[in-house]
Amino acid sequence: MTIDMSQFYQVFFEESAELLEKMEQLLLELDVAAPVKDDLNAIFRTAHSIKGGAATFGFTEITGTTHILESLLDKLRNDELQLRSDMVDVFLTAVDVLKMQLAGRQSDIEVDEQAVADICRCLSQLANGEVAAGEAVADPAPVAAAAGSISAPAVPAPGANSDANPFADGLALVDPTPENLFAILTETVSENSAMVITINSENVTNTELNDHSDTYGFFNESEAAPAAVVPVVATPSVQAQAAAPPAGAPAVEVTAEGHPRRRAGDRADTAETTSIRVGVEKVDQLINLVGELVITQAMLAQTVSRVDPLVAESLNAGVGQLERNTRDLQESVMSIRMMPISFVFSRFPRVVRDLAAKLHKQVELKTVGEGTELDKGLIEKIADPLNHLVRNSLDHAIESPEDRIAAGKDPTGTITLRAFHQGGNIMVEVADDGAGLSRPKIMAKARERGMNVNDAMSDQEVWSLIFEPGFSTAAVVTDVSGRGVGMDVVRRNVRGMGGRVEIRSTLGKGTCISIRLPLTLAILDGMSVAVGKEIFIVPLTYIVESMQPSKSDIKAISGQGKVVHVRGEYLPVVALHERFNITPNVSDAEMERGILVILEAEGTKTALFVDELVGQHQVVIKSLETNYRKAQGISGATIMGDGKVALILDVAALVHWPLQDTRQAA
Repeated sequence: MTIDMSQFYQVFFEESAELLEKMEQLLLELDVAAPVKDDLNAIFRTAHSIKGGAATFGFTEITGTTHILESLLDKLRNDELQLRSDMVDVFLTAVDVLKMQLAGRQSDIEVDEQAVADICRCLSQLANGEVAAGEAVADPAPVAAAAGSISAPAVPAPGANSDANPFADGLALVDPTPENLFAILTETVSENSAMVITINSENVTNTELNDHSDTYGFFNESEAAPAAVVPVVATPSVQAQAAAPPAGAPAVEVTAEGHPRRRAGDRADTAETTSIRVGVEKVDQLINLVGELVITQAMLAQTVSRVDPLVAESLNAGVGQLERNTRDLQESVMSIRMMPISFVFSRFPRVVRDLAAKLHKQVELKTVGEGTELDKGLIEKIADPLNHLVRNSLDHAIESPEDRIAAGKDPTGTITLRAFHQGGNIMVEVADDGAGLSRPKIMAKARERGMNVNDAMSDQEVWSLIFEPGFSTAAVVTDVSGRGVGMDVVRRNVRGMGGRVEIRSTLGKGTCISIRLPLTLAILDGMSVAVGKEIFIVPLTYIVESMQPSKSDIKAISGQGKVVHVRGEYLPVVALHERFNITPNVSDAEMERGILVILEAEGTKTALFVDELVGQHQVVIKSLETNYRKAQGISGATIMGDGKVALILDVAALVHWPLQDTRQAA
């Protein structure tokens, strides 16, 4: 019998990516002067796991790279070599190369073979003690010699009959991974028997559930393949029997049920027992179905509300129970997509380390709230804005050690990544203790570019200028920043996630940029407002308050529309019926009969004029662009309890939407 191993490729790629992230994190946390032995062992096991999986699937180029890496790590953990900072640099480069090789296998993209050869040569020279401190990454040469030193175990194709695979039509798994990498359930061996193959931490077990017709052999990787492999034969009276371990390996105890007995120190929380891998598209489909269930439940509740409760008491009770169960189900399903933001934060220690060295700065990165959970869709989209913000802080905000000392600061600057919940939203902050934003410098640059600015602008309005396309105060354009595109990307991407950006800065003290995001892209907390016969949803994250103004507080400005006086400041009034050409129930002339919803977006406050407030809802978001087309001032749609469609307002776009454009369109 042969097994199509390609069906397990994706599991290998995903787990290898996780292992490389773990290795990178351990390398960045290493104390070069006094490395912890457990950390070195963990890094070694990570490399060994990837090597074993690559060998299993016949990815010999990955096996070769990890074999050389593993050899150097083995000497370090056995105290045959002393760890140096240049070794850590080479290890981090090796991580990048392995990611490239994995991407080459997974996505069939071109691999830089010269880079692979260079890193293999450096690793080999370090392992052989041929390179002095600080020379490991200098002048990399072709890896002709290193290529010959790679001892990658060959993996015969399933079904191949050769000396390397003495079991014809069987399966030989080389170098089982020590991290419990795979749990493989295969098809039936014969009509009434099935085989379970488990690659475990130190051995491989072969279990026949009843009679067997084929035998399967497994052996652990060593420097040379064993001369002979003894097949494991299960008798009908023994359900499971462990494969014989190699010489010197500890014996494996087997329980009465035929399972390997767990020893002290073995991992109890393996991935196979605590989690399963499910495609994102399946989770999205489940979320969509639950969303439809929520809408149906809301329709039933609205229908039942019109029935006399005395006549249909049990019906009311049943609908109430359905509402509670639906909400619990919705929250449980949504939690499936929630992931800790540490998945994003974990990439920045490497970014800060490499970029600080390039800029000749001393920077410490602190992370707070890594366990804060966020929707997977937001996790993927927040990475790019955070990358721009961190790089911008490193290049522009954090001063050189000499400048910091002259300013009475610690020569080492600090960048803090923080995530926390606030008012039903997720707050992600990038803070630094650098030079802070200079109001005069920003104003001068804005005037130079012909922007409409004045000295009466608030600090928030001035800070928001840095998000304008092409705006940059950098004196020199470098490959890090200075082209005025990064911050524009940040604002655009955050807007696309239904969030907003806020800036706090003190000259000479530092800057904090906050990103406020919804918990998920699938559900929105909003306020429904009525304009004429239409219902709109305003996201709660933008709402400051709502009020019914007095006539004396409303002023008309010639050619500029109307403003309302609220607590000492005048706010521009945006009439929603004018934006969408709707006939309102309350006209502009009697605005005091309507409602003003005070909104704040990107440091700017605006009063949104509507007929009335309907109520607060948690709505299921539907993409208007996917189902219809993109509409200005609208970010999506939802279905209300009465079955009608309500449009969700894009507040950030709405408050900056020129009124004359609407009148021309009309």
